[in-house]
Amino acid sequence: MPAQTNTSSPAAKRRRCLIYTAVGIILQTLIIVAFVLIFMRIKSPKLRFHSVSVDKLTVNSASPSSFSIRLNGEVAVRNRNFGHFKWADTPISILYRGNTIGTVQIPGDRAKARSTKKLNVTAAAEAKNDRNLTGDLSLGKITLSSHATLQGKIHLFKVIKRKKTATMDCTMDVDTRTRAVQNLQCK
Repeated sequence: MPAQTNTSSPAAKRRRCLIYTAVGIILQTLIIVAFVLIFMRIKSPKLRFHSVSVDKLTVNSASPSSFSIRLNGEVAVRNRNFGHFKWADTPISILYRGNTIGTVQIPGDRAKARSTKKLNVTAAAEAKNDRNLTGDLSLGKITLSSHATLQGKIHLFKVIKRKKTATMDCTMDVDTRTRAVQNLQCK
C-alpha cells in the first residue's frame, strides 16, 4: 500500500496560522485607516445668523444724521464633526460702512456632535455723524454687516481635542420705513 502524505504536518499548520495572522493584521489596519479617514476628520464649524429682526429703530434725518437700532437675531453654530464643539464667550461686531457701531456677546456653550446649536442674541447699535448716513437714510435703506470669530475645541471620544475656528461675515439691509431686515447673506 502506498504511503499517504500528511498535509497536516506541524510546518504546514504553522504556515497556515502565520498567513491567517498576517491577513487578520492587514484587515484590522484597513479598518482602522478607513475609520480614521471617515470619522476622525475634523472640520471647522459653521457660524451664521439664521434670522435677524428689528426690535427698535430710531432715525434722525436732520443734521447731524443718526440712527440707533436694536436687533434680535438667532445665531446658529453648525458642528459637522463626530465630537462636540465647545467655545467661550465671543463678541459679534455690528458694522456700518466698516465702522463698528455695536457689539453683542455669543455666550460660551457647546454644540453636540453633528448638530446645530441655535442661540438668541440682542444687539444694540448706534451711528452718528457719518457723511454717508444722510444719503442712506433718504433712500430708506441702511446696510449693516456683522463679523465674529468663534474659537473653540472639538472633543472626539473624550481623548482627542483639536482647536478649530468658525468665522462669520454677514451683510443685511434694514429698511427704515418698514423696519424689516432684507437680503441677509452670510459667508
